[in-house]
Amino acid sequence: MASSALICETEPWKDLKAHVGDIKKTHLRELMNDAERCKSMMVEFDGILLDYSRQCATLDTLNKLHNLAEAAHLKEKINRMFNGERINSTENRSVLHVALRAPRDSVINSDGKNVVPDVWQVLDKIKDFSERVRSGAWVGATGKVLKDVIAVGIGGSFLGPLFVHTALQTDPEAAESAKGRQLRFLANVDPIDVARNIPGLNPETTLVVVVSKTFTTAETMLNARTLREWISAALGPQAVAKHMVAVSTNLTLVEKFGIDPNNAFAFWDWVGGRYSGKFLKGASSIDQHFHSAPFEKNLPVLLGLLSVWNVSFLGYPARVSMESNGKGVSIDGVPLPYETGEIDFGEPGTNGQHSFYQLIHQGRVIPCDFIGVVKSQQPVYLKGEVVSNHDELMSNFFAQPDALAYGKTPEQLLKENVSHNLITHKTFSGNRPSLSLLLPSLHAYNIGQLLAIYEHRIAVEGFVWGINSFDQWGVELGKSLATQVRKQLHASRKKGEPVEGFNFSTTTVLTRYLEASADVPKEDCTILPKM
Repeated sequence: MASSALICETEPWKDLKAHVGDIKKTHLRELMNDAERCKSMMVEFDGILLDYSRQCATLDTLNKLHNLAEAAHLKEKINRMFNGERINSTENRSVLHVALRAPRDSVINSDGKNVVPDVWQVLDKIKDFSERVRSGAWVGATGKVLKDVIAVGIGGSFLGPLFVHTALQTDPEAAESAKGRQLRFLANVDPIDVARNIPGLNPETTLVVVVSKTFTTAETMLNARTLREWISAALGPQAVAKHMVAVSTNLTLVEKFGIDPNNAFAFWDWVGGRYSGKFLKGASSIDQHFHSAPFEKNLPVLLGLLSVWNVSFLGYPARVSMESNGKGVSIDGVPLPYETGEIDFGEPGTNGQHSFYQLIHQGRVIPCDFIGVVKSQQPVYLKGEVVSNHDELMSNFFAQPDALAYGKTPEQLLKENVSHNLITHKTFSGNRPSLSLLLPSLHAYNIGQLLAIYEHRIAVEGFVWGINSFDQWGVELGKSLATQVRKQLHASRKKGEPVEGFNFSTTTVLTRYLEASADVPKEDCTILPKM
């Protein structure tokens, strides 16, 4: 069992700190000239190619990071996760999202019980229900086929499904299966989002899927009640059972809400809120790789260690895990003297070039991940064009990492006869780290792989930093304060009570809000269309 000492107190951490000075003396232009180094920094697994040669790191850096992983007991922690131990100690839970995509004959224990059969029981139930909806065997309250779906959820219950839907929307096989249907997502509690979701939809032919781990999340449940009212107003309260289903751990509240428990798809408290066919097989492929591959060939481990290097040693704001790893104390509750967590932003294709690439090229240094695909889902090659549309896209995938690494020197600009007064404006310092992931295609299998790679990278970071990546107490404070405001709004709207118990600023702005919105109807104010 790992000791509770902070990782920054270990010799490998101190060794890496001392190593930073050597790295900062070496530009990526020089590092990229070493072909052997570059070759050793390319790893392939199951059709995925990782190239991390444009990281500000040498082979010595990687050796030191592996020493850090050993000091952090990384392998032991990975094994403990896969063994179903309660590594989420602040909530006393196992962390077994890997069980959700394990093969049917796998054995993954939690509290001495193999959970895989329970997972497959629910997966089989989901498949059966989905096929009944697709075939028309399951119909709505008026006997019409359900052809449209609204998924209600927030956070991990929204972003994950939206990611998969967006990625597969143009996949030929998926598009054929979805022909004649549409899927919409309702996450934000802003009523405008409801107004955007339901136009053109008929309650008679709409299925609502409420995704909430606890079935208590305020935004999700208010949106769910809003759509329940939309269905009830058009078809009667009894229609809810035919038009609403749930994905939740809390089947008691599901039934209390009015959803038939037979139409609820359970999961378990060992599935974190942010972790959740071919898609499952792809994720399982990475799970097994993460669990068994040596660290020098292990994609999630390499990504995680490099992220720790960039954030905690080079001081760069890196890419992902804001909710999971945005922590200020160790798993033992000790305040951390080093930075954890990262800042996540990005764009598909070349959109980023016209929004934030100026920042990453000439502003602050921000490590980047470039994710590319060999074969497009929808290839286009116009007659007379120099390259296909996908080749045009991939030209940027290959060019941008080099542009960030090499930059452009004043000497190069002078040779190009750039005006002296523009030299400093057009100089690019380079030495900006990135890594590239090249996927063979963007089918469900590869999307599952990609999701699992980044899930496990987050876990690696947390294991090394010594934090709990699987709780989210930072979300709770804002929720509790919002509850106080909600009570005040109710008291002021319904009983005319003045705003009390808040600081001067909040009291002033809240009072202004109440006064300015006093003419808004307090009952039966709805934007939901009637049948």
